[in-house]
Amino acid sequence: MDKKQKVIVAIVAIVAALVVLYFTVGRDAFRKSRVDRIKMENEAAQVSSGPINEGNVSPISGLACDNWNRRPFAFMQPVDKQARPVAGFSQADMVFEMPNPAAGIFVTRLMGVYLCNIPNEIGALRSARHDYINIAKGLDAVFVGWGGSAFAVKKLNDGVIDNIDCNGEGGKKAPQCCFRKERSGLMRVEDTGFAKGESILSCAKEFGYRSENKFVGYPHQAEAADADRPAGGHLRVGYPGMMEAEYDYDKATNSYPRTWGNEPDTDRNNGQRIAPKNIVVVTAENEQIMANVDYAARGVQDPWAGLPEAEKTGPTNISGRYNNLQLGDPWFDTKEGGSARFFMNGQEIKGTWKKSKMSADSKLFFYDANGQEIKFVPGQIWVEVVIPEQEVEWKQL
Repeated sequence: MDKKQKVIVAIVAIVAALVVLYFTVGRDAFRKSRVDRIKMENEAAQVSSGPINEGNVSPISGLACDNWNRRPFAFMQPVDKQARPVAGFSQADMVFEMPNPAAGIFVTRLMGVYLCNIPNEIGALRSARHDYINIAKGLDAVFVGWGGSAFAVKKLNDGVIDNIDCNGEGGKKAPQCCFRKERSGLMRVEDTGFAKGESILSCAKEFGYRSENKFVGYPHQAEAADADRPAGGHLRVGYPGMMEAEYDYDKATNSYPRTWGNEPDTDRNNGQRIAPKNIVVVTAENEQIMANVDYAARGVQDPWAGLPEAEKTGPTNISGRYNNLQLGDPWFDTKEGGSARFFMNGQEIKGTWKKSKMSADSKLFFYDANGQEIKFVPGQIWVEVVIPEQEVEWKQL
């Protein structure tokens, strides 16, 4: 066999091997990749598809209400002891509590999402963070805050979400839509910023924001019968100090009355105990946004791009002051999923969460261990985001 024939035989052998490899391994891998891509695209698009729930019910809480098809409003709200009790949470369809550590001090911040009802007063109001903007966008909400971090203000100025900024710093600058209360007791200036529901609705209309909700929603199930509910249960979310959150399952109401920093958590507006029907505990990695990190090497946006150099290295240096949670935002995150625990009907369900990095529009999905989307009990959903090292304890009675 001459040299030319040997080359031809070698080429034929390589082609044959590649064909065998494709049909034994590559085809399935290609199909799986294609299926995963299609699934991701579908998940990212679900904010604008048809509603999951039937009837005139909130797509978030699953409760019937007159305003079921209204866009939700997501308000930044406080964790500070001096600002408690917080106004509005008893009427929220959904609440997010997320780590917001700064300068080595671990704190959290909350975002109340209101659809069926927007309270007469909401507050105190707090400044925006980009992680909350990403979550609010996935709910098709109008975002309301009082100022914000440089990273959040940059996103608001870029127009990533319809917003109302009561402090006039980012996006739609609208201090006229909110008001300050007189200080009393231990209140600080930061505790005095509030909004009236009617004023926010009026401002949103004035700004030309779409009023109809396009969020696909979360699926729901019927509540468990009384005989199928456990006697009780206790959930502790191990935020430090005054931020520690506890929930005691109440069989009669099938809800979880909330204790905050060892005190019953109530609504400033009506004195009502905060008692969600559903609790979700999401685990997400966290890091501070630093000036010396090569974000481009990670394949993500540089958080510092477009900001004054002084914010990065100058006299107003904020390196390390603000954090980034890996919650699937399309800007700074490399991860888009993780573990989750769900509490409803007095039971714990273990599963996962996912939010596609393809777009901030993507829905925050919740799945059980079999990959099926979680069906919530109709009522308020409270989402606690924790970082991996934080303790979460559940004891069923």
